[in-house]
Amino acid sequence: MIDFKTADLCDDFPSLIQIATPLLQNYGGLTSFWGKIVTVQAFDDNTLVKEELEKSGKGQVLVVDGGASTRCALVGDQLAQVGCDNNWSGIVVNGCIRDSQDISKIAIGLKAINTVPNKSSKKGMKNINILVSFAGITFHPKHYLYADEDGIVLADRDLLHPKQERPNQITQQLGEKQK
Repeated sequence: MIDFKTADLCDDFPSLIQIATPLLQNYGGLTSFWGKIVTVQAFDDNTLVKEELEKSGKGQVLVVDGGASTRCALVGDQLAQVGCDNNWSGIVVNGCIRDSQDISKIAIGLKAINTVPNKSSKKGMKNINILVSFAGITFHPKHYLYADEDGIVLADRDLLHPKQERPNQITQQLGEKQK
């Protein structure tokens, strides 16, 4: 895993990032995580959360807009483990989780508003990869999320792996150095 600090990203890329309002707490076994965003809207229903976490995460971050509901948990220890097993980097929940002590031992990043012991309903809502807004920012599918103990920042590109210069630029630079 690549080491980074959200504070450094704020310093290095001030015009490229959005900073989330600090409303979410750390619950996962990893306090730092990052990846491309996948979004789901899941108000008091975690059916779609489960379906997405059962897919290969490829180091992505699942952003769950639960409408800030505190009526039920959208992620528990079993779903957090499924996410970890399927290579999800992290989960961000605009809502609650449960089984927080067990989740703290699972190697996945997880941020949520709070905990509540009640499980969610299973209505089968299907809102995936749509724009979702909470914590003062809009989460775009395929943009990038970076989270650590200091907070969450978003960018429309991968800030940890900047694209290399095009070969013709490199060739030009090498040619100029040889002159």
